[in-house]
Amino acid sequence: MANSPELERVIALVKGREADESQGATEGRRRSFEQMVDGFTIDVSARYSRLNAGGVTSEWVTAESASDSRVVLYLHGGGYIIGSPRTHRPLMAELSQASKGRVLGLDYRLAPEHPFPAPVEDSVAAYRWLLNEGYDPDRIAVAGDSAGGGLTVAMMVQARYLGLPMPGAAVCISPWVDMEGLGESMETRAAADPMVGKENLMVSAKTYLGGSNPRAPLAAPLYADLRGLPPMLIQVGDAEVLLDDSTRLAGIAREAGVEVEMDVWDDMIHVWHLFAPILPEGKQAISQAGEFIKKHTGG
Repeated sequence: MANSPELERVIALVKGREADESQGATEGRRRSFEQMVDGFTIDVSARYSRLNAGGVTSEWVTAESASDSRVVLYLHGGGYIIGSPRTHRPLMAELSQASKGRVLGLDYRLAPEHPFPAPVEDSVAAYRWLLNEGYDPDRIAVAGDSAGGGLTVAMMVQARYLGLPMPGAAVCISPWVDMEGLGESMETRAAADPMVGKENLMVSAKTYLGGSNPRAPLAAPLYADLRGLPPMLIQVGDAEVLLDDSTRLAGIAREAGVEVEMDVWDDMIHVWHLFAPILPEGKQAISQAGEFIKKHTGG
């Protein structure tokens, strides 16, 4: 079946990206990503405020319908190299409205300036800050896309190791959990996914790891002990090279006794949620994530 006009528009937008590498490859990739999403209109009426959350620069995104007692700790994607709360504002605003909760978007440290485990340390610090501020862990959800989806799992594994209470729910959007690119979908979906491919994922992995073991559980949660983690929603597109990262994550989580809801979306590319301002399926997926969060964080 042919793609919808909206999806074709998204694919053309992604393919049209050109990195400005006048100040180096990393800065060029960061600007290219920002420019791609800068033109999106945020449909949700929300408030935005910067803050320091446990030493981590962050941003509150609060839709008008959000409850002050429910929080979504959001970890943006970008291969641990690019991305920020700025690039994910439309997604976070939609998620705040859908979940009826405040979204705390982290501007965690990025590689190559700050390689592994800096993002894990920052996300745990922000989660600890929320707990110290008096937020009920049962009313907290952790969510993230791509690298942020893997970081969502890694953060919870480290928090459990440190003896912190688990949040009420987790949402992993197109999660990246395998630093070696071993999934079959790296090849079978290569022609269908314009957002990421094995080659650029492996470059990002090398940059992020900085010489660390690619199977370190907090870098590649595919190798982590997931026992005791909260209910988890995994959303992934059928056109993604990272499809097998999601299916394998769901498998090991279920084996560890985690309640997992796995949803594969026909024809969707990597983190289609980013394009919610122009793609109906993006809004629908965020709405589903919001319902999941509400269900597991107090209705």
